[in-house]
Amino acid sequence: MIIYPAIDIINGKCVRLQQGSYSEVTVFGDSPAEMALKWESQGAQYLHVVDLDAARSGNTENHGIIKQIAKTLKIPVQVGGGIRSLETVEDLISGGLSRVILGTSAVNDQEMLKTALKEYKEKIVVGIDAKDGMVAIHGWEQTSDLSAIAFAKKVEELGAKTVIYTDISRDGMLKGPNLTAMGEMAKAVGIAVIASGGVSCLKDISDLKTTGVSGVIVGKALYTGNLELKAAINA
Repeated sequence: MIIYPAIDIINGKCVRLQQGSYSEVTVFGDSPAEMALKWESQGAQYLHVVDLDAARSGNTENHGIIKQIAKTLKIPVQVGGGIRSLETVEDLISGGLSRVILGTSAVNDQEMLKTALKEYKEKIVVGIDAKDGMVAIHGWEQTSDLSAIAFAKKVEELGAKTVIYTDISRDGMLKGPNLTAMGEMAKAVGIAVIASGGVSCLKDISDLKTTGVSGVIVGKALYTGNLELKAAINA
């Protein structure tokens, strides 16, 4: 199981949100690049970056910072947030990103998703963000009428090799992951499932390992000191 330290960016700064709410922002650092180097130096195997400005408004001003992170680090970097065109996918991959995460666009534009998967294969990851088991879109501010598991099966059929499954109700709350939902998702599909949302301590990492997920994204717990990256990797 791979531990993915998360770096969320707003206005060029390293932040965390609570349950995806843009009114609940905590700034943890002025330099996402420095934070990225810190996680790499502590043994991270892969970095997870989210462009929250792009997720909300489509504004891609942070892409320069994100490409710089990818070029500076020796480990692979995946990025998500507001990626809604094949041009943006191409720009990020050619800029050094190892994987690009499609969320809202994967739900709203199946043709784009099909083309992206055909062209970039395992470099495309589908982000499935759920509220009460239903897929949420547009920076989590709208809920669709699509069930998370049904959507995961659909993208598996289309050729996706990895999904990131986020339980929004747990995100940034440090209340533990939704183990039932993560286990159900891992059993429902034959592709890699990366769990996201709610990790608060070392026990959560151990518990997630039993659900069958292939990785876990850890954000707030690392920034508050509730969890040490090295300890999580060792576990």
